[in-house]
Amino acid sequence: MAANVLQWRSEEDTLKLIGILDRDSLMSFWDDRHTLLEGKKRLDLSGLERVDSAGLAMLVHVQNTGATGASQIVITGVSERLRTLIALYNLNDILLTDGVLLAS
Repeated sequence: MAANVLQWRSEEDTLKLIGILDRDSLMSFWDDRHTLLEGKKRLDLSGLERVDSAGLAMLVHVQNTGATGASQIVITGVSERLRTLIALYNLNDILLTDGVLLAS
């Protein structure tokens, strides 16, 4: 996979992100997020190789606004590295991953 490439695949009520989610790759997704997330209940991150702080900020926004601002998206497939980044930014009580908040 080329550097800084983000791809996505629609699977029923889930949108799966694949590749790198960082400040250089997220704009194409950001521009089309409303259309891509329409009717989706989950955002699957299991196909991501890396996420930076800009990607994390986008995930927080997307999860809490959904496609239309009416429903919250559940994030699934969160890697241990991303869980560490979430904890470093103290977002455990904000991000809903795999159906639950990350708070202990």
